[in-house]
Amino acid sequence: MSEHPGSILSVKDLRVEFPSEDGVVRAVDGVSFDIGPNETLGIVGESGSGKTVTSLAILGLLPKRAKISGQVLFRGQSLLDLSDDEMRTYRGSRIAMIFQDALASLNPVYTVGDQIIEAVAVHDGSHSKKALRDRAVELLDIVGIPEPKRRVDQYPHEFSGGMRQRAMIAMCIANEPDVLIADEPTTALDVTIQAQVLEVIERIQERTQSALIIITHDLGVVAGTADRVSVMYAGRMVEDGSVDDVFYRPSHPYTKGLLASLPRVDGRTEGEKLYRIKGQPPSLIFLPPGCSFNPRCDYAVAGTCDSARPDLIEVGVAHHSACFFADRVRSESEVEA
Repeated sequence: MSEHPGSILSVKDLRVEFPSEDGVVRAVDGVSFDIGPNETLGIVGESGSGKTVTSLAILGLLPKRAKISGQVLFRGQSLLDLSDDEMRTYRGSRIAMIFQDALASLNPVYTVGDQIIEAVAVHDGSHSKKALRDRAVELLDIVGIPEPKRRVDQYPHEFSGGMRQRAMIAMCIANEPDVLIADEPTTALDVTIQAQVLEVIERIQERTQSALIIITHDLGVVAGTADRVSVMYAGRMVEDGSVDDVFYRPSHPYTKGLLASLPRVDGRTEGEKLYRIKGQPPSLIFLPPGCSFNPRCDYAVAGTCDSARPDLIEVGVAHHSACFFADRVRSESEVEA
């Protein structure tokens, strides 16, 4: 498997399994994608679909008991073949991650400035103490922290939720990484702060020309920021395409269900309930036969969907779906839109 021309990060047939007392948990099952400079990929899906595990596998942050296979290529270098020491030269400097819980990710006994300084110094020890402090103040200013010269000496508990998230972003961009992974960057923030945090991330991406992967369950975040969208379900990518294709011409019943469950300001009669995808996500240990979504799917046909697992096939230009009835789903979606 070769890296796609022009891509910074190329993931091919990534699989992650965890042994457990009940059996093998197939957390990620054959995920593939490429992302290039200044490109934004949104990865969406319900909790437990494998989004975060995919990102942790890329960064080499999974526990040793995890069984990882496939390929992760960063500018041609296979990351899965690197030792822990070798991976540290990439993690944080070339590939960085904004973690979901900013408060838990920041050390409460160190100032925010000291933690940003450490993120810089661990990869480049040539800077003086003054230069490192100035860099920390500059980064806080870049992400929109008011009074950065004062705030640099404060502790995480003295920051609001939105400010802690911005401080996390400052740490992640300290070394201007080529790939930035944002895992639920707007969770637990009100809509005003969400917009501000996303604006900061977009501004930084434009400045550094980095590739951005946004992991979220919020389709609104993806619609406003991403160039491409990959929809995950039960460890697999079930649909992949441009934002316009996936949002206006969904070709997988799961994607169509997610979009139908969103509140709309138009096109819904008064008193009509939101659409609900029936059932629950399957156990990643005891997946149903055939298509993993078939027990919850309105399009499922006995003897077809419960006997074979559909491959991710092309249904349009750079648009792929893992459904036996993708053309029908797509055509009906276009009519309903």
